[in-house]
Amino acid sequence: MLLGVNIDHIAVLREARKIADPDPLDALGICKRAGADQITIHLREDRRHMQDSDAKNIITLSALPVNLECAIDPGMIDIACKLRPHRVTLVPEKREEVTTEGGLAVTGEQPKLKEAIKRLKKAEIEVSLFIDPTLDAVRASVDLGVEWIEFHTGKYANIYAMLYSNLGKTHHSIPELELSRNILKQMLDDELRNLRLLSCDARELGLRVAAGHGLNMQNAKEIVEIETIEELNIGQSIIARSVYVGLEQSILDMKALMIR
Repeated sequence: MLLGVNIDHIAVLREARKIADPDPLDALGICKRAGADQITIHLREDRRHMQDSDAKNIITLSALPVNLECAIDPGMIDIACKLRPHRVTLVPEKREEVTTEGGLAVTGEQPKLKEAIKRLKKAEIEVSLFIDPTLDAVRASVDLGVEWIEFHTGKYANIYAMLYSNLGKTHHSIPELELSRNILKQMLDDELRNLRLLSCDARELGLRVAAGHGLNMQNAKEIVEIETIEELNIGQSIIARSVYVGLEQSILDMKALMIR
């Protein structure tokens, strides 16, 4: 299983103090040395962490393939086509959200999405869609002609955290998941089953399958066992854990967990 290391949260630390340190560019060599397969970055429209200069420098200087996450806004597609990363993952964005809350709307008439995909393909950039794990979204992705999909695993991660961590006892508890352990366990099993079945469906339909959002050293173990998911993109938990063990060790540990 491949690992894309999302280094956005290095830029989050930098922007928290509005200084030039830490520089996410410094992470590239460490990620490569630790065995990461890909660098993932999200250039948001509000530029809350990664900046245009970060994206340009990382895509230009990274020895690893770069997966650029961005919205379907024409201005963002302009930047992507100019920088030409190895892959672009199209994601939804809301200015008020803390992090990406769900998958991209891919069903129905989507002229902006279709135009974005057309432009990226013309620039010879591999295209992935960040989608909710539903059969309709998988089938729509096939119809849109992309190479990859990435399942948004936020629901799975939230259920896992409310069941197996102390999240429910903190101020970040998720009210709609303040349920009995038996109900949460059934919900978790259902979500895993859904991810397993849909990843098989996607592969049979010719898509390559990645997954990401909210994954960490604890909850990724079950996802790793789904053989039809061939890549995980993980950021916040790797960067957070690096505060204690260092970035290289944090990546090494995640890679070791991903051996099937």
